[in-house]
Amino acid sequence: MLHVLHFVIAGVPNPGQGVAPPGSDKVTTLLSWLAWIVTALCVGGVLFAGGKMAVSHTRGYGGGGEHAASLGWVLAGCIVAGSASAIAGALL
Repeated sequence: MLHVLHFVIAGVPNPGQGVAPPGSDKVTTLLSWLAWIVTALCVGGVLFAGGKMAVSHTRGYGGGGEHAASLGWVLAGCIVAGSASAIAGALL
């Protein structure tokens, strides 16, 4: 039984890093564009949340806790977007 199990485990091939299929350069280009768009959205989100905080302060509304929470969510999204390639690399 142990001999058969050893044979089965030893027979599993290691796929390694593999070779990209033809046309994968288009996927890479699409991912680069998507990364650029997400980065622009992150910067825009931080600017928008900061603008809401400034307007709220100028008009004398509350302590800005709601806007600070929205800024926190935007920054959390920025962290996820910035670490997307590291997360995907860890899964491979």
